[in-house]
Amino acid sequence: MFTSQSLSGDKPQQYAQLADQARALLHGERDRIANAANLSALVYHTLPDLNWVGFYFFDGTELVVGPFQGQPACVRIPLDRGVCGAAARTRTTQRVDDVHAFPGHIACDAASRSELVVPLADGDRLIGVFDLDSPEPARFDADDQAGLEAIAAIFMDSLR
Repeated sequence: MFTSQSLSGDKPQQYAQLADQARALLHGERDRIANAANLSALVYHTLPDLNWVGFYFFDGTELVVGPFQGQPACVRIPLDRGVCGAAARTRTTQRVDDVHAFPGHIACDAASRSELVVPLADGDRLIGVFDLDSPEPARFDADDQAGLEAIAAIFMDSLR
């Protein structure tokens, strides 16, 4: 049985603890839906000031919503729109302090003010994105980005 634990220390230490929890949670399971669902729940209930955590998977044409925690979400996102589309298209993490200032932002949840989206790729093959929203402006910093990129890598490793 998995037990979530409170995080302590500075942000890098907290993300190291969260990564250990993620590895334990996903250990031995290779199903991407099961792992995405559990990882979304873990991150949503562990990190403060989030209103949405989840996955969008690439279907060969666009991003399609996968497992998540939060309010109902946009179902399909074209690669040429929004923060998720930019992360998928460029294969680079998008850290946005003010989503309302982001060109082409898609407002799935009007409460969201900042966003961090990590692309998920296996070599050149796009798998999808790991998306986090916050009602707080500038919620995500460089430590969050590094920590969440590590969590996304743990997810990708679980699929191999």
